[in-house]
Amino acid sequence: MNALTQPLTQPLILHGPAGAIEALLDVPAPDQFTAPLGTAVIAHPHPRFGGTMTNKVVQTIARACVQCGWRAVRFNFRGVGASAGAYDEGRGEAEDMLAVVAQAAPADAPLAIGGFSFGAFVATHAIAALHADRAIARAVLVGTAASRFAVAPVPVDLHPHTLVVHGEHDDTVPLASVLDWARPQALPVTVVPGGEHFFHGQLPLLKSLVARHMRA
Repeated sequence: MNALTQPLTQPLILHGPAGAIEALLDVPAPDQFTAPLGTAVIAHPHPRFGGTMTNKVVQTIARACVQCGWRAVRFNFRGVGASAGAYDEGRGEAEDMLAVVAQAAPADAPLAIGGFSFGAFVATHAIAALHADRAIARAVLVGTAASRFAVAPVPVDLHPHTLVVHGEHDDTVPLASVLDWARPQALPVTVVPGGEHFFHGQLPLLKSLVARHMRA
């Protein structure tokens, strides 16, 4: 594989409500896509348990998006890495995500919102805040932390464009809690047999599920 066929990654420093937000922008290989199809903004797992934008599940989601021709923006929540501020139980983190969308996802192009674990919880609140004013082309929620946080419902019109993935044997966020969240919404959940929270040994499968959804 030559240099042109490889995705390109560049560091970004964006402006957030608590100060600087550290981010990484992954873009498709220029010889494979003449122009990006849109921008996916992806949130990482819980900051107090080692979650960062370089988490392997977050990287897997980003790579799947890039493989399908989308730009992917991963960012560190407030208080993580070079991002200013301090942990805010999801409230300020949702504001961080909205700030990243405003600055790094052009309004004239499709938008995808994604997240893993705590990041999926934050992503649902970002979706709720954006829904009235901006179309969301795709949503990807992986290992959604429904047992630990008040995850927002997904707007009904976004259901056909939403992928919810959970591991059958997730002992960090039990599958039952995600089904309890999804059931009142009649929102489908894709269950990975034998999968656990971090999808060890199953990241290629996760990548293929996300890629199929992004191409749909």
